Amino acid sequence: MWNLAEWCAAVVGAIFIFSSTQKLIDRRGWIDQAARLGVGRPLAVVVPILEGIVGVILVVQLWSTVALVVSLAMLVSFTVLIASLLARGLRPPCACFGAGKTRPISWRTVARNVVFIAINLVALLGASS
Repeated sequence: MWNLAEWCAAVVGAIFIFSSTQKLIDRRGWIDQAARLGVGRPLAVVVPILEGIVGVILVVQLWSTVALVVSLAMLVSFTVLIASLLARGLRPPCACFGAGKTRPISWRTVARNVVFIAINLVALLGASS
């Protein structure tokens, strides 16, 4: 039986797996959308692969603490990027879950990511205790 931290880790993992697969299905579209967010091509190529690896690790509960730290760093980075664009008045489309699911970024995008960060933190704090 999984505890709350393990469930939270699995939720974050599932989010990362979904995001990864959607980006990999339309790699060209994702890379184009990432460029509009100011993300360089090399990083845009690596992000979905890293999301997929981290997501699988979290779902299968293998090396969870390391994967939770990496996923937290990624989520915080994504959120800072989005917030900085919004603070400058920019609202490019976000392909957070693949190029086919684009909407302009908004403070709602930031709020969603803050919820993901909170879930990640619950998992990380539970994994380290």
